[in-house]
Amino acid sequence: MPGPVPQPIAPEELPALARAVIARAKFPQLATVDGDQPRLRPVSPVRVDGFTIYVANLRSYGKTHEIAANPKVELCYLDEHHDQVRITGTAEVLTDAALLRVIWDSNPLLRRYLGSPENPALIIYRIRPARVRFMREWALEYHEVPLGG
Repeated sequence: MPGPVPQPIAPEELPALARAVIARAKFPQLATVDGDQPRLRPVSPVRVDGFTIYVANLRSYGKTHEIAANPKVELCYLDEHHDQVRITGTAEVLTDAALLRVIWDSNPLLRRYLGSPENPALIIYRIRPARVRFMREWALEYHEVPLGG
């Protein structure tokens, strides 16, 4: 039995399709490397700016050491339709005080559990995209999403 035939996607539609998956999926999986062992865990982004994703973290978490040793990461968003967006990039510790304040002020859970944005346990990672790919459910074909889109 032949599989479903995916509908063609116009390249100019890809950025909007990818952003829609990110908006619907909300909780991506974050992949890091621990020595020679891949690690994967769900994360809750605290800010989304196009395809740049900000993730809160605690210094005591395993991914802190993994990202310090190798900042190359990948996020995978999967929505209820099984459409997928993969963001391959580099995680860096956010040091911009004004942006940290904006993120802090817009996230009640951070405020409730961490007390202040100066809490030394808190790290916000900015994941800068190097590559973004989109795939429709069961299409088995990734489409490169322009980063400027």
